[in-house]
Amino acid sequence: MKADDEGERPWSKDIPPGPWDYIVIGSGMGGMTSAALLASLGRRVLVLEQHYVPGGFTHVFKRPGFHWDVGVHAVGEVTTHTATGRILRELTRGELEWAPLGGVYDRFHFPDDFTIEFPDSPALFRENLIDAFPNEREAIDGYLHLVRAVAKEMKSYYLARLFGPSLGRVVDPVLARGAQRWLTKRTADVLRELTSDPKLRAVLTSQWGYYGSTPSRSSFAIQALVAKHFMHGAYYPVGGAGRIARGLLATVERAGGWTAIRTDVEQILVENGRAVGVRLRDGREVRSKRVISAAGVLSTVTRLLPPPYRDDAWAREVAELPAAPAHVCLYLGFEGNPREAGATAANEWFYETWDMEEDAWRVNERDAPPRASVLYCSFPSQKDPEHDPDELQHTGEIVTFVPWDSFSKWKDARWKKRGAEYDAFKDRLSEQLLSQLTARMPGLAPKVKLAELGTPVSTHHFVRPVEGSIYGLEPTARRFHNRWLRPRAPIDGLFFSGSEVATVGVIGAMMGGVLAAVSAEPVEAVRWLRPIAM
Repeated sequence: MKADDEGERPWSKDIPPGPWDYIVIGSGMGGMTSAALLASLGRRVLVLEQHYVPGGFTHVFKRPGFHWDVGVHAVGEVTTHTATGRILRELTRGELEWAPLGGVYDRFHFPDDFTIEFPDSPALFRENLIDAFPNEREAIDGYLHLVRAVAKEMKSYYLARLFGPSLGRVVDPVLARGAQRWLTKRTADVLRELTSDPKLRAVLTSQWGYYGSTPSRSSFAIQALVAKHFMHGAYYPVGGAGRIARGLLATVERAGGWTAIRTDVEQILVENGRAVGVRLRDGREVRSKRVISAAGVLSTVTRLLPPPYRDDAWAREVAELPAAPAHVCLYLGFEGNPREAGATAANEWFYETWDMEEDAWRVNERDAPPRASVLYCSFPSQKDPEHDPDELQHTGEIVTFVPWDSFSKWKDARWKKRGAEYDAFKDRLSEQLLSQLTARMPGLAPKVKLAELGTPVSTHHFVRPVEGSIYGLEPTARRFHNRWLRPRAPIDGLFFSGSEVATVGVIGAMMGGVLAAVSAEPVEAVRWLRPIAM
């Protein structure tokens, strides 16, 4: 995998002089998409990123000889056969390319030596399910029908999100009525109506890790959207996830905009009821005509709004919503090709249970860690066609959810200086995760040359989601009852971007970015989008 450090970067620590049409807070997928779309309309946009590298959960980090993506493992709907793929191609001027993971993108391993593959074909997916559960044909067909129907209903839901909270009271019951029916139904309830087979229900919901909410809590619409999202397979950015930021932020630069890294926003400036810029942590103020927060709606209302607005009823309603779980990721560097040990471009899910309600690895700093109930294993160097297969250095990642409370005591400690207790805790977790993986894939053990654990404290330090959550707000039915989660904020001149105004994942955040730009510049943005997305 290439380091993605070649050529000039469309970002730096400097903030060029204004004036600015928009300030975008945060350079995650939503913020970059909003900025690039507004730049495509001729707006001058300043993107502010507190980390030393842009991209949010799409950014890349490196150690000598190795490079990892922190949040991009598999992305669907990025080809030109989809509207999202065409929008992304246009926003990056075709510079961002995607490689398919192959005929199988996810492989699931359950107890009792049960393994099932999720392929890149709807027909083969149905066939695999029926082969595994021959007596459940009717339930399987009913589920697949619902997935397609619910995904179709979501188009009108996105349209309804464009209206502000006041008009939303009128518009939502009309445009979003069909989608709301499924957004506010729990996944477990829907599946119980389809089948009494607990193992089939487990298989159908086994991708809940892609959105961070168990079947008893999650909105069925999110389950259906994820299933539909991957129905034709999954893809990986050629050259690594760092190419995403390069492509989108280059578009911002070409329109006279810029991305400033290591630039920490302390507060959104609101004067006479209107957002007019931001105050930085170092005391500087930067003004703009409008502000888009892509830091997450929850993070914005709890951290970035001035106190009088933070206490408004709508902000308190948002602040009461729960965050999705935190996670740990063990980043692995291999000397020798892991393909020899069975690793491929497909993601491997190793479940220790059929119970999809086991939502986290219950660990603490005092006791020896138990076995994790699920490992999500990805091998980035196997996915990237620019990585020479004969090269000896390869990468892998092991991901699982953990409770934020097990790590929160260290959230304010300095990076790399969190103390011996924290380091020992990390070492024990790393050993347990690696032991579980190599028990499943023993040929990997002698190839491991580097193992580094990223914790929720790392996520908090670099990306700053609430409670270290990789998905922001948990996609529960309660979340979708909240009428304030839309791109147009109740404060004039302020907009929200990213997954919390749309749906989860890379493409969900991207669509949240599109919605923010369209809400801010409806006439020109729709004119720009119509020939591409329709």
